[in-house]
Amino acid sequence: MEPSGNRWAGTDASPVYHGGDLTQVRARFPDAPEPWIDLSTGINPCPYPVPPIPAEAWTRLPEAADVAELEEAAAQAFGVHDPAAVAATPGTQALIQMLPRLLTGARVGILGFTYQEHARVWREAGRTVEIVDRPADLARFDIGLLVNPNNPDGRTIAADDLAALALDMAAAGRRLVVDEAFVDVMGEGASLAPRLPMGGAIVLRSFGKTWGLAGLRLGFCLGDGDFARAVRAAFGPWAVSGPAIAIGRAALRDRAWLAETVDRLGRDSRRLDALAAAAGCRVVGGTPLFRLIAHADAARIADRLAAAGIHVRRFPHARDLLRLGLPGEPEAWSRLEIGFHDASPPRK
Repeated sequence: MEPSGNRWAGTDASPVYHGGDLTQVRARFPDAPEPWIDLSTGINPCPYPVPPIPAEAWTRLPEAADVAELEEAAAQAFGVHDPAAVAATPGTQALIQMLPRLLTGARVGILGFTYQEHARVWREAGRTVEIVDRPADLARFDIGLLVNPNNPDGRTIAADDLAALALDMAAAGRRLVVDEAFVDVMGEGASLAPRLPMGGAIVLRSFGKTWGLAGLRLGFCLGDGDFARAVRAAFGPWAVSGPAIAIGRAALRDRAWLAETVDRLGRDSRRLDALAAAAGCRVVGGTPLFRLIAHADAARIADRLAAAGIHVRRFPHARDLLRLGLPGEPEAWSRLEIGFHDASPPRK
């Protein structure tokens, strides 16, 4: 994808910024219509329908058997052969922040530009972090880390290539960490998970993005049995709530819902591409859950969309780029179409 290498030069040490900062944007545009449409996060706007939750999920502490059943459902959904190699966590972000406590090694290489929390947590743990441009460069670090598909540009690396890299690093006593937060919508063969355990590789899987339930705070760490046990011990008992266990178990087993969702996201991402192109923007990357677009006057487009109550992701160090998640309801699509039209420069 285009945004790689020197395209993102200077961003690895920049202040961390995220999507989802709706309160700040609302304060900048107080006259924008309500409700706001938040397209800054890449979360599925049509979430999994929450099933009835047993009362005891709220009133008692989860038992080990409950967590084990959730981890077995996750193993089946992700193609992991041994459920003992899957550890449920209270969200992937919490897991990212725990990794420096679980993995030794002074030097960390991160394939960039990517989700900035990865570099932040390793630096704050006192490790030396270097942002690299090529996957092969990760092999020279104690810990190599990449996001696949990448956020924000959708760059993908074939599972065969990741497996080879993991084995090379393992032979030198090194670890490869692969964050697969968006892989569930990428189709068969995109994930490294079915090859685990292998080469000391560690895979992080999100739940909130594809299933659209980010507030549930549920994630998974995949690796081998020993590392999964270490993750569980690090988080301690009752790390995942009873409601998260109940909802996650049902959602991960519902393969029909996921298949229908992947089809819909494919159609909707193409629809978003067409809207962006009609506004004079160029689609330069993304996944079915978000699109990265380029325009020389991206800041003006983002401001016009914000004035219409539509929040998109900006990049302070790449000011010609915007990232948009997908609208959900028909009214949101209509507002985005109007917003893009109003943001388009007048035709000469």
